[in-house]
Amino acid sequence: MNYRNLGRTGVQVSPLCLGCMNFGGRTNEAEAIEIIQRAMDAGINFIDTANVYGHDPGNFEIGRGRSEEIVGRALKQNGKRVQVILATKVHYPMGDNPNAQGNSRKHILEQCVASLRRLQTDYIDLYQLHGVSPEIPIDETLRALDDLIQRGWVRYIGISGFAAWEILEGLWVSMEYGLNRFASEQAPYNLLERRIERELIPMAKTYGIAILTWSPLAGGFLSGKYRRGKPVPADSRFEVFWKGWGREHMNEVVFDIVEEIERQSRDKDCTPTQLALAWQLQRSGITSVIIGPRTLDQLEDNLGAMEVPMSEEDVEKLNALTPPGLVAVPYYKQEGWQAHLYRW
Repeated sequence: MNYRNLGRTGVQVSPLCLGCMNFGGRTNEAEAIEIIQRAMDAGINFIDTANVYGHDPGNFEIGRGRSEEIVGRALKQNGKRVQVILATKVHYPMGDNPNAQGNSRKHILEQCVASLRRLQTDYIDLYQLHGVSPEIPIDETLRALDDLIQRGWVRYIGISGFAAWEILEGLWVSMEYGLNRFASEQAPYNLLERRIERELIPMAKTYGIAILTWSPLAGGFLSGKYRRGKPVPADSRFEVFWKGWGREHMNEVVFDIVEEIERQSRDKDCTPTQLALAWQLQRSGITSVIIGPRTLDQLEDNLGAMEVPMSEEDVEKLNALTPPGLVAVPYYKQEGWQAHLYRW
């Protein structure tokens, strides 16, 4: 395992990060714990969850916090907490109270205490804002996060879904007020979604921000699970978890790309999933790729990506499938909670 620097922190993290969104929801506790142990045995030392993860598919109100609880029990059980870079997030609603959401000082401090309890740990290695609260001045939010570091509850802070200019604003405020700075940013990135190449990655490389990519398989689309002219699988993430979100992938351009990835994967004697992940592991500026396996078999498939040899020619053939810095799927039509995720 070739570990990488988490931005400027000096902390070493694995190039694959275990994402735990499914744990407590579509993945039961027993299998989730097995997945965590197998990932650690394979050398993955980076685990990412969030306070909202674990809710039942289709019902956001039930089960929030279960993923953190499962991760906490797994690390308690195997006694390897100190070996893990443990990341979680705060932002989305954790109840009906209007103050139980967002990036206010009140919400951040309350939810950090709750996450520490669920994770059964004294500290969180990387505490991340799960979204933007434009109505709250960033200095108010950064002061709260800085206080968490001063108390020893948090080691480093990061963000998810911030535009390049918003990250730079945060860096300027940290410098102006003598506060701890953002160490990382989470952003969607895959062979269908390459917008972060335009501004986010160049900015991150310049200022020492780690880029942690999520949805590296476009919600499972690049695995080949979805077929041209076929119904969406009943157990798929698009159908079960997002209740139809992702149907914009169902167009001829996207299926052409997916089928070419499948053809190239056969030439490489690997799965389409492994090829899509292997491509991303070679991309400049990417620190760690967040995988979100629902089953142990999916994890094993994902782990195989690290064994796929990638020449410059292999990378360039995949690069040619989609325009650099652009997107093959019209995410801009999305509205609601995920609209802020596509700001680049």
